[in-house]
Amino acid sequence: MVLPALHASPGEIAVLRVMAGPSADSVSIRYWRKPGEPGQSEHSILCSFGGGRLSRERQELAGLVVDGDRFGEARLLYLKRFWLNDPAAALAAPSFSPEERGHLPQFSRSFAVMLQYAVAALPQVAIYALIAPSYALIYGLIGRINLAFGELAIIGGQGALIGSIAGAMLGGGHPFWMLAGGLMLALAAAATHGDLMARLVFAPLLNRPGQALLVASTGLAVAGMEYIRLTQGASTRWIPPLLNTPVMLARHEDFIVTATEGGLLAALLALTAAVTLVAVMRSSAFGRSWRAMAQEPTAAALFGIDIKAVLIRSFAIASLLAGLAGFIMTAHYGGIGFSGGLAIGLKALIGAVLGGIGSVGGAVLGAILIGVFEALWSAVFTLEHADMAVYSILVILLILRPGGLLGWAQGSLRRV
Repeated sequence: MVLPALHASPGEIAVLRVMAGPSADSVSIRYWRKPGEPGQSEHSILCSFGGGRLSRERQELAGLVVDGDRFGEARLLYLKRFWLNDPAAALAAPSFSPEERGHLPQFSRSFAVMLQYAVAALPQVAIYALIAPSYALIYGLIGRINLAFGELAIIGGQGALIGSIAGAMLGGGHPFWMLAGGLMLALAAAATHGDLMARLVFAPLLNRPGQALLVASTGLAVAGMEYIRLTQGASTRWIPPLLNTPVMLARHEDFIVTATEGGLLAALLALTAAVTLVAVMRSSAFGRSWRAMAQEPTAAALFGIDIKAVLIRSFAIASLLAGLAGFIMTAHYGGIGFSGGLAIGLKALIGAVLGGIGSVGGAVLGAILIGVFEALWSAVFTLEHADMAVYSILVILLILRPGGLLGWAQGSLRRV
């Protein structure tokens, strides 16, 4: 089943021999491929499988080496997700006729490839741009980081999974009802859990000295991960990708730059949420109260502003943003594992620090820059080192400009 996915152009494939691999859980296959023209070429693949001989995962493809080159984790994930799970749908993917391609703007090949990387990164950028301001909302108010926002996004993603299934059952499988059910339950699940965090943990520890809030948020992150594992299970559950129809944007000769409807919708949702949040923080009574508490809490309290009420409302908004990010993860990728919150939350936090963690607008800007940096790194370097490069940015930033791009250049006691 893997062999047709390895060759984009048509041609006859014949298996020469199948042998045991170097380990007990691997199989080596040698085959030749005739590419529809004189001559043929011989290739080899090595497939390794997960689990023991009596486990359910014994037929799960865990690794793939093609002609001596190992498949990266991302390539293997997409191969299994969009080909091995449903090869008929992959073979039925639409092709674009010359008439459809004719009206597209044409660019150089290098620009078209970079544009494709950027477009493919839109959902990931949207996720970071939603979680990063969640950190800024809380840090700007109390000067502490809540490390559990990644887990809130996973809770929202699990809620989106359940809501999508319920919407499919009630709406006859129509994508609109799946999206509507997933969005509502994602926001409700994240908001409910975020409100509990604010009322039971952060509000009681608000006036405690030292690092009590930081330690408590670390405990919340670990407890949240285990809570998701116990309630939803350790294995990832998938739904069919929604709004997965390709949309043509540009081209270079026969190379077509495409985006999916779901990816464009994710970018639109994130942009709308970010613009709305910035407008609310600038113009509303809540935004003025938040800025007053962030800049001078004692003076704000003397003018009658309740810091606990502002904190709980800030948590509600931040949790809704995290829930929306979880909805995008489930709707676009089809599912998310219980342990994914840590990596996603850390990268969004780096984006918030990059832009200026005390600034909501700066956090959105930093998250976009981190997402674009990951896309550019994937285009030039290996994907396996992308996380190391992103975390290195945090180290360099804290040394050179701890206040971020829109913050202050030198370290000080200022929080905003």
